[in-house]
Amino acid sequence: MDDISVNGILYHVEKLLGKGKGGYSYLAWRDGRPVVVKQIHHEPCDYYIFGNKIEAERRDYDRLLEAGICIPQMLDIDVANERIVKEYIEGDTIFDLVANGLSAEPYLPLVREMAAKARAADLNIDYFPTNFIPQGGHLYYVDYECNPYLEEWNFENWGIKYWSHTPEFEAHLAGKRDP
Repeated sequence: MDDISVNGILYHVEKLLGKGKGGYSYLAWRDGRPVVVKQIHHEPCDYYIFGNKIEAERRDYDRLLEAGICIPQMLDIDVANERIVKEYIEGDTIFDLVANGLSAEPYLPLVREMAAKARAADLNIDYFPTNFIPQGGHLYYVDYECNPYLEEWNFENWGIKYWSHTPEFEAHLAGKRDP
């Protein structure tokens, strides 16, 4: 793949890690170190209204840090080109674990602790399991998205539906629904 520049620093892109509502995340390398480079996109999303995405990423990162949520460190932000460089957290997502027949049960106490911290900060995070990677006894929330707290979008009322082989999880796995 091509190299990508963030504030004049070149990163060699190895592969696409995923596409979300707000951008594409790539595994990239600089000086032998893996990082994630996120390129903001402006593709339409039927169920979400965006403002300034790059400024929202910066603001949300700060809010999550203040709330004590375990997230990858933001290493650089290029506002003009709408790119972010993040610490790379190696490992399978909770979604991948469940899709491969493993249980998310061992990680439920960690996500519930994270949800309590988010709630105490009057926030909801995106509890979809592609956003979580267990690593070294921690559970990382690898997205920076957060929104004002609403009961209907908390972990117990929404997110948990996707943390096991529920009808919602199966529908997403089959490509029928994009939460």
